[in-house]
Amino acid sequence: MRKTILISGASKGIGLATAERFFREDNDVTDYVLLARKSDDFAEAEKELLADNPFGKKVFCYEIDLNDRDAIGQLMPKIIEKHGNIEFLVNNAGYTAPDPIHEIDFGDFERTIGVNLYAPFLIVQHLLHLGNTFEYIVNVASTAGITGRSGWLTYSSSKAALIAMSQVLKEELAIYGTRVITISPGRCATALRRKLAPDEDPTTIMQPEDVADAIRMLTSPVGRYVDSENLVVRL
Repeated sequence: MRKTILISGASKGIGLATAERFFREDNDVTDYVLLARKSDDFAEAEKELLADNPFGKKVFCYEIDLNDRDAIGQLMPKIIEKHGNIEFLVNNAGYTAPDPIHEIDFGDFERTIGVNLYAPFLIVQHLLHLGNTFEYIVNVASTAGITGRSGWLTYSSSKAALIAMSQVLKEELAIYGTRVITISPGRCATALRRKLAPDEDPTTIMQPEDVADAIRMLTSPVGRYVDSENLVVRL
C-alpha cells in the first residue's frame, strides 16, 4: 500500500537525514513531500535523493516560509488534493536568533514561535480539517525545551511549548489511532546548532543521521514501547 510522508525543514540537517533514512530503505512510504524555504540546499537535496533511488520512490518539494501562516493554509489543501492522505508527518523545521533577554528583537521572538510552534500546530490542524488521518506525527523538539539556557530564551520557550502541545495531541488524537511522538535531540551538528554554539566542534557531537535513526526506530513497531514520553536523544 502506498503511503506518504511530509517532512518540514527538509533541505538539510535532521529533516533531510530523516528523508534519506526512509527513502533508502524498502518500505511502504513511497511519496516524499518535503517543505523548506527556497535555497540552493533545498534544490540540491532533491537531486541528492533522486540520484540514488533504488525503490523508485517519488519526491515532491514545496518552497514555503513556515512563518507565513496564510501560506501554510493555502498549501495544505493543495497537498491533500495532489497526494491524498498524509500518513507520516515529521514537524522538524526550526528557527532561532539567540540573544540575552535585553537584546532580543521581538520580531525574532515572533518568528521563532511562528516556525517552531505555530507551524506544526497549523499543519496538523489544517490537515485534520481536510479529513486527513495520520498514522504518525513526529514533533522534533529539543533538550533546550526541557532545560533553559542563557541566551536561548526564545528557542527554549518555543520548544518547551512544542513538547507540551505534543502531549495534548497524543491524548486528543489517540482515538484515531494516531501515534504522536516527541523527540528532543541534544547537541546535534546542524546549521541551527551552529547559531546557538558557534565555537563548538561539530565532529564531537551527535550527527543528524543519528537523530534520523532514532526517528525511524520510534515509527517502527518497537517504538510503541518507548514513545509514551518525550524521548531525549544525545551523546
